[in-house]
Amino acid sequence: MIEKFNSIFYLILFTIHFLGLGFYAYQMIIDNKRYREKFQIDETAATIMRMTGAIFLGSFLMALYVMFVRPNGVEGTWAFFNLVFVQNLCVLIVNTYSIKIDKTGMRNDSNEAVIAPLVFTIISAVLCYGLADKIYMY
Repeated sequence: MIEKFNSIFYLILFTIHFLGLGFYAYQMIIDNKRYREKFQIDETAATIMRMTGAIFLGSFLMALYVMFVRPNGVEGTWAFFNLVFVQNLCVLIVNTYSIKIDKTGMRNDSNEAVIAPLVFTIISAVLCYGLADKIYMY
């Protein structure tokens, strides 16, 4: 499995990244009530939060497929990796604007909504760069 990811470093980064997305998917879909309470979010946001969690879940499930089922591993999966990077970057930009500039409806001053996507964006960028020889292969 390590050879599918060029090295143990990229395998660990891949695992950390997608376990993180899986964790957020779980919180937003299954543990929605506690997640809303943590950030003081009204219950009327539960459905849209679950929809967002479903997007994270889709990425998590695709990562499991790439890691354990796909015979070629990450080879040729540039679209998946690039989509995940762009999604992470968009979440980072939107959350930074929402929390640091706009502040509409803010009840909780936690920076988690900026820090987590920043970390995910950096990790996904490193994965795109470090796995370029494999993910852009045809």
